[in-house]
Amino acid sequence: MQCVRKVTEDLYWVGGNDKRTSRFENIHPLPLGVSYNSYVLLDEKTVLFDTTDSSVADQFLENLYAVLDGRKLDYLVIHHLEPDHTATLKLLLKEFPEAKVISTAKGMTFGQQFGFDYSDRFIEAKEGEEVSFGKHVVTFIKAPMVHWPEVMVTYDKTNGVLFSADAFGSFHSLDGALFDDEVNYERDWLEESRRYYTNIVGKYGPQTGNLLKKAAGLDIKYICPLHGLVFRKNIGWIIDKYQHWASYTPEEQGVLIVYGSMYGHTENAAQILAAKLHEKGMHNVSVYDVSDTHTSYLIGEAFRYSNIALLSVTYNMNLYPPMQNFVEDMIHLNLQNRTVSIACNGSWAPAAGKCLNELVGKMKNMTIMENQPLLKSSVNDEVVSQLDSLADEIIASMK
Repeated sequence: MQCVRKVTEDLYWVGGNDKRTSRFENIHPLPLGVSYNSYVLLDEKTVLFDTTDSSVADQFLENLYAVLDGRKLDYLVIHHLEPDHTATLKLLLKEFPEAKVISTAKGMTFGQQFGFDYSDRFIEAKEGEEVSFGKHVVTFIKAPMVHWPEVMVTYDKTNGVLFSADAFGSFHSLDGALFDDEVNYERDWLEESRRYYTNIVGKYGPQTGNLLKKAAGLDIKYICPLHGLVFRKNIGWIIDKYQHWASYTPEEQGVLIVYGSMYGHTENAAQILAAKLHEKGMHNVSVYDVSDTHTSYLIGEAFRYSNIALLSVTYNMNLYPPMQNFVEDMIHLNLQNRTVSIACNGSWAPAAGKCLNELVGKMKNMTIMENQPLLKSSVNDEVVSQLDSLADEIIASMK
């Protein structure tokens, strides 16, 4: 049976929710599921904005045919050719042989690479060009590298809807809700939105910033992303979040403590540092075991906080592998503009500190604290004193 939601008078959500797939892109955990969004406009012409992943293909097709209610499909607008948004495209091309396909020129190239043959019905979406579907007039805005080179977004000038592709998306299945004001977004969705952006799009902050600049002059009343909820109330709020993430500006003054510990001694140091921070009045502190936390969550938190403390044991005269994976992910995703504290543990050749300094030094605008506690096997009074001083220096750096 169909499961659809109305977005506006003549625009419908016809996507699907996936709570079975365990990992997005076979990398990032999906404990709360994910939605694949597709939208149908019923105007003088019918328009489908994107398709869905194969995991929800049956539900999507049932939704689509129910909303069309016997009408043919006139246009397919493809914002992004990644397979989670085009899995049913080949079927729809056969089902609606007269439907025109609108995408960027690069999108056409990618479509051919994925085996879609629509060259005989292709309409190139050019920057700023307008297309009328009846009473609805849309314009196209290129958004290269947000987060693929062929990406575009579409703005409906008639009702103020921005079809934003993967921008403003989120992990988390919809579970019946559709709009941001139907949930407690900051409590229940923000973490998954941040984790989605920082891990999927985060590397391309300048390109995201360019899209935000283009969108700044639009009268946006709805943001319809390809994953997650539709924004209609907190549009300014989510744009502000994106401006922080895209510019690598911390959302909050606070401390992310990530430790790598084999036998508990480095963990002990991390907990002492957290306790010292709280004793001194800094209560915005999060502590994570790098071995027990998926990197995608750590990346989201790293984009959130102003200060990052990395405490690592030495492993085979090098950096502890899970810690190295996390820091290298920060490098790959272009994180910058943070203050970083480093502490090292090693019984006979403590090398983790040197490795961390070298890796963090590869990132832009990272301030590395000079006070770097050194544990030789376990915490002693001298290390506690160093951690106490480090807590003071971390708090002072925020002022």
